[in-house]
Amino acid sequence: MWIDTHCHLDGEEFDVDRDAVIQRAREAGVGGVFLPAIDLATSERILTLCQQHPDYLYPMVGLHPEEVRADWREQLSAIKSILSPNTQHPSPNTHHPTPPRIIAIGEVGLDFYWSREFEHEQLEAFEQQVQWSVETRLPLMIHCRKAQNEMVAIIKRYAKDLPGGVFHCFTGNEQEARELLQFDRFVLGIGGVLTFKKSHLPEVLPAVVPLDRIVIETDAPYMAPVPMRGQRNEPAYTQFVLQRLAEAYGVSQEEVARQTTAAVARIFGVK
Repeated sequence: MWIDTHCHLDGEEFDVDRDAVIQRAREAGVGGVFLPAIDLATSERILTLCQQHPDYLYPMVGLHPEEVRADWREQLSAIKSILSPNTQHPSPNTHHPTPPRIIAIGEVGLDFYWSREFEHEQLEAFEQQVQWSVETRLPLMIHCRKAQNEMVAIIKRYAKDLPGGVFHCFTGNEQEARELLQFDRFVLGIGGVLTFKKSHLPEVLPAVVPLDRIVIETDAPYMAPVPMRGQRNEPAYTQFVLQRLAEAYGVSQEEVARQTTAAVARIFGVK
């Protein structure tokens, strides 16, 4: 079994068949699914969803860079209160009254792909959440697009004190991979892009990235792998990422599952 370390299962795209999606994931061999938040509303929604599926769905909380707007300080303040060990979340399910354990701070980071309108605010919000990671010892789930230099500069300032995390949706070249791997408690999140016809990842990854520095993800409902490309992505489709990783590294699928699951346990404490 293996883990889908990044899935937006709380999204409205799954409202009509969420339970069936979870069942298909179990049947495919997915041993757990990690849910990143993008703002306060999704942080709260994810906690409720994970409470309904204990020991299978695991929550993160955080403010996504594309959600950093004029109210970002208020958003961060409210999200930070969720991280407080004294905060009690009302239970929507009397069978599981204990709030789920938050496993990471995410999805956080920098994204200058579409706009730099809130560049300064993104930088400040990201650094604050990096500081939360140091304080809480929770790992980071990092989104970075067109901002690797700025992101690396911030991580370097805290590298000695950070517990680790995932550089989500890695699609870069060998040089970019090496730059990220300098942070030895971090790993690369690999998803459906690996299977795309024009992807260079099947060559880049074995050349510079040890298999034990990789975790598997979907980013569902986005970026479905071949042969499901163009459809709504879902955790069960990680099996195609697993297969392609095994081919690229010249090992068995069982070995990919073993090493990526061990990386998940090392970083998130989830086995």
